[in-house]
Amino acid sequence: MTTLHQPAAPAPSAAPSVWPASTTEPRPGDPAVGGVPLSEIADRFGTPVYVLDEAEVRARCRTYRRAFPDADVLYAAKAFLCRAMVRWMAEEGLGLDVCSAGELELAVTAGFRPERIVLHGNAKSPHDLDTALRLGVGRVVIDSPSEIARLAAAVGPRGRQKVMVRVVPGISAGGHEKIRTGTDDQKFGLSITDGHAQHAIARILSQPQLELTGLHCHLGSQITSVKPYLAAVRRMVGLMARLRRQHGLLLPELDLGGGHGVAYRPGDAALDLSALARRVRTELAAACAAAGLPVPRLIVEPGRAVAGPAGIALYRVLAVKRTGGHVFVAVDGGMSDNPRPALYGVRYAPRLIGRPGTAAEAAVTVAGRHCEAGDILADGVPLPGDVRPGDLLAVPVAGAYHLSMASGYNLVGRPPVVAVHDGRARLLVRRESLEDIRVRDVGL
Repeated sequence: MTTLHQPAAPAPSAAPSVWPASTTEPRPGDPAVGGVPLSEIADRFGTPVYVLDEAEVRARCRTYRRAFPDADVLYAAKAFLCRAMVRWMAEEGLGLDVCSAGELELAVTAGFRPERIVLHGNAKSPHDLDTALRLGVGRVVIDSPSEIARLAAAVGPRGRQKVMVRVVPGISAGGHEKIRTGTDDQKFGLSITDGHAQHAIARILSQPQLELTGLHCHLGSQITSVKPYLAAVRRMVGLMARLRRQHGLLLPELDLGGGHGVAYRPGDAALDLSALARRVRTELAAACAAAGLPVPRLIVEPGRAVAGPAGIALYRVLAVKRTGGHVFVAVDGGMSDNPRPALYGVRYAPRLIGRPGTAAEAAVTVAGRHCEAGDILADGVPLPGDVRPGDLLAVPVAGAYHLSMASGYNLVGRPPVVAVHDGRARLLVRRESLEDIRVRDVGL
């Protein structure tokens, strides 16, 4: 472990709002997070490397618990999951939502209580459902009609499983068309508009093995406005009122999903969590009062908003090339450890670390090392004009949907994850080695 003195200088002037709260700059151009200089982490663990600020993760969990004191807060494990994250979530009082048997098994074998876990997925495999039932998962979210009979059969005549139904409320929200999931033209959930949600609920009620506890919806990701959530509350309560009239059914739970947007660059919009909590509670109480319904217990599922701003990606510059009027700064990672720029056009704000820049800033393109023209990590970003091979770049807000979406492209191996806390750094996930890749290759 690395132990350091407490730095006294303020956080870097460039983008303090997108860096963890523990960020300081004890020496010019050499920021530290959690009391550990980022350049020291790069030297010790190599690059690319992900740095995760434990205190920032925990603080964000506590912020959610304070904002939603009467709700269940479930961490969306797909954002990033490892055994340490499982432990932190348990210790901070959050539940988990998972999307596969793999995420579920990792959580439970790390000691997480299965009844505090919800299983999602638009196409759950038999293995997913069998694992959920074997481990005693708290809720299974029904996403398609075919799951109803499959799950009921797997439960068996003497068993009982709590379920929710994922409803498509017909609301468009999210930072990119590929991450908008509240509309009728995508693969998730059952639509209110065409009646499929109501039909599925009636089928569930006919299965004694299944206990319907509530409705679920998820509008999308990287949502920065409160308004879509308020519209979702109204439509979901409207459906709950119809279910009471048709079936005499009073559902005790309402899950509004997550998708809470964060700022990736200075000046970016982010969802106001306090406003979200306050206005959702008000809207839910008013809608239920108007419909004559008791207020259901609210569930929210943040992922990115917990892990994203707590993570930083560190890269080493391999080459600087001036061509076609562009300056390309190529680094030793790219789309294999962060496919999001190629998938969604996500924009980041990398900065030079390890030394102060001595030249005026100029717009450059930070490119990855992979054999794809679209392997661009950041385009048109300001970096010192003297950036050179061997320099280090740090990319903030890298804790969610980076390593969890990483691939084996070009067989470069996935980066490690290092946690920092109180001046110490420790390895959470080791670097994927060539030996790891080789042992999976069993044919000749």
